[in-house]
Amino acid sequence: MTAAASSPPPDQQPRDRQPPAGTPDAGTSDAAGETARERENGVEQDAVGRRYARLDDLRRRTAQELTAVRRSETTGTHQNRSERDSFAALHESRLAQLDAVEDRLVFGRLDLGGGETRYVGRLGLADETQQRLLVDWRAPASEPFYQATAARPSGVVRRRHLSLRGRAVTGLEDDVLDAEGLEALGLEALGGEGALMSALGAQRTGRMGDIVATIQAEQDAVIRSPADGVLVVQGGPGTGKTAVALHRAAFLLYAHRERLARSGVLVVGPSPVFLRYIEQVLPSLGENGVLTSTAGQLFPGVDARASDRPAVARLKGDDRWLEVLRRAVAARERVPARAQRLDVEGTTVTLTPRAVARAVERARASGEPHNEARTGFVRDLLLHLADLVARAQGNRLEPEDRPAVVADLRGARDVRRALNLAWMPLSPQKLLGDLLTRPHRLAEAADGVFSPAEQALLVRGVEAPWTVDDVPLLDEAAEVLGDDESGAAASAAREADRRREEALSVARDVLSSGAGETSVEGFTASAEDLAARQSDVGGPALTVAERAAGDRTWVFGHVVVDEAQELSSMMWRLLVRRCPTRSMTVVGDLAQTRSAAGASTWEEVLDPFVEGRWRLAELTVNYRTPRQVMDAAAAVLAVTGAPGRTPTSVREGEGPPVLTTVPGDAAERDQVLREVVADEAARVAGGRLAVLVPPERLAGAVAALGSSLPGPGGPLRVTSGPGALDSPVAVMTVADAKGLEFDGVVLLDPAGVLGGPDAEDPRAGAHDLYVAMTRPTQRLHVLAPPGLDPAVADAIRGSRPGRGVEDLTGATTGGR
Repeated sequence: MTAAASSPPPDQQPRDRQPPAGTPDAGTSDAAGETARERENGVEQDAVGRRYARLDDLRRRTAQELTAVRRSETTGTHQNRSERDSFAALHESRLAQLDAVEDRLVFGRLDLGGGETRYVGRLGLADETQQRLLVDWRAPASEPFYQATAARPSGVVRRRHLSLRGRAVTGLEDDVLDAEGLEALGLEALGGEGALMSALGAQRTGRMGDIVATIQAEQDAVIRSPADGVLVVQGGPGTGKTAVALHRAAFLLYAHRERLARSGVLVVGPSPVFLRYIEQVLPSLGENGVLTSTAGQLFPGVDARASDRPAVARLKGDDRWLEVLRRAVAARERVPARAQRLDVEGTTVTLTPRAVARAVERARASGEPHNEARTGFVRDLLLHLADLVARAQGNRLEPEDRPAVVADLRGARDVRRALNLAWMPLSPQKLLGDLLTRPHRLAEAADGVFSPAEQALLVRGVEAPWTVDDVPLLDEAAEVLGDDESGAAASAAREADRRREEALSVARDVLSSGAGETSVEGFTASAEDLAARQSDVGGPALTVAERAAGDRTWVFGHVVVDEAQELSSMMWRLLVRRCPTRSMTVVGDLAQTRSAAGASTWEEVLDPFVEGRWRLAELTVNYRTPRQVMDAAAAVLAVTGAPGRTPTSVREGEGPPVLTTVPGDAAERDQVLREVVADEAARVAGGRLAVLVPPERLAGAVAALGSSLPGPGGPLRVTSGPGALDSPVAVMTVADAKGLEFDGVVLLDPAGVLGGPDAEDPRAGAHDLYVAMTRPTQRLHVLAPPGLDPAVADAIRGSRPGRGVEDLTGATTGGR
């Protein structure tokens, strides 16, 4: 069912208070002294207030319904309790959506040639009579807001952008697409600095904001692209590719709600810091059912954050591991070299290698994974041993007696040991851990696949943590091993499945009763989601995304992958398993590839999985990085020989990057760092400043800066680690800054970021420096120890007049 109210025809649309025909220009006043802008502001404040009032009314009603359900009797049948839980989940989902859209509920207005006025916002709203108040930004009716131009107005006379602070209208800006139509309707146009440019100039908050009010035409085309196949969104720094991908996820959930609400959407980001940075975007667009994860969290129970050195990462990303893992599992299915005498409650029987070999052969012939095939292997040998026990005792084993004898055999210590030695149940962690920490195990499985030198690189200590590059290997091992279907865990899983099916049936009944009807356009809840959130199934408020997080075999309806250029062939195999339909949005920039196992071309990584089923969309406009900074970053790519196309910036910055050569003495260097960071933080007062460093310099930079710095309005908090985005000054490595943006950046030691001539992968260093230089929206200040490669220094400061380098060791050349 759909909960969306049907929209009335255009001639039934509610008309908000309009200004009279022939009103004066924005800068003039009428007899009462009221300017046109003030009048128009009043019109829009009335319209916005009416829509917020409807939102408040819906919230109040939904909260009352939720309270009533929670107070209802909990006694009665299991069916009664399930219905109550389903109703509660339905109201909770609706209330969460209504709460999430409070900020900038309304941001656009369309005046159409037929006289219709159409407001665009974060979700669709209708009044008590089911007349439309607000069009969801994802609905077809909102497309002209993003796509109409003067050349192709699509029936739009005037497009108005509304700026809100809280619930107050603070700014209006108009695009006139049909001047004659504007005059015919008696409307006027208000100018301004441009909604997009205003948004770009706003200070950063430490969290990504949505761009729903300022989506550009090339971005909108990507967002509304069909869900089928793999869409690759290639774009350089500042092109908004991450925001576009998130808005695309929200759009697909709206356009394909019935399918995606059941299976969910997975968003994969490069780091925990990045996930925290984007965490508010989808809820602000009315979507709460998306699972976000780093690549290191895609195997349940593992949260890998460490990375391997480039040479090891390259090996772990190689699909030769498919053969190594297959061999490693086969090596655990062993036939003993000699016969074994087994004691079964005082009766001795002999298990021969031939009997074990026959059972192994039959189990392998089943084609099932190792752990699942073990069930048949154990069954065959237990029946064989039962016959041996009966003969040893001088009895003839009747069919009805076999279960009891088999049960006795399962409890016999000698029997359990023999079965496990021949075919041990294995976990992915045990299998891969043995390969990486026991050289003889790796040699046994990798002989002829990996060279001895490569094997030596792969071996690590027993206490070493799982790395991000291990995650796809664990997932592949799980595929080869299969589930262990024996024991209490499997029985509990089967019971949970049974109860979930019961809850699903109840949830479908609740939805079919019409309880989901609402005046929120596009609101719906899936029966699967409601069933999952019943307290007796998975715990309260357990969403589809939360269930998916703990289920390695979960199949998603759509997958969004950010920084996709970093993924190895083995990681792509994992993601394709998560989305067999290959409905994916792949976001990346080949010029920012730093992983030794990452992509050089999209064909290289995608053709093995979706040849002929992927398409490329390029975003070419940089909305974030000032032109002077982008020019310098592009020059760095050129002088380091790293490949990559760079986008065109639409904004002029305050000035070129500043390159400062710092003293070699540690104490002086730390003092300069503190002074420069304090100065730059003051220049972006109220915004966010990042101090980006090579990994080996992180601890020193944190110690040098301390916990605070002097600022114009008082001390400025300095933070590193998980909470860095919440502080005015964040200290982090370049790798952790991928995908983030700041008002200003202080980049420490560009030579250290590059890695020098002895770096295992020079490409990674060049791309890291490019990433670091393109994080700021306003200012970039680079601190370099003496001896920076002159070509790199020239690239950073540029060659145009006025781009100089300040040398705090005593000499200054050029100007700042």
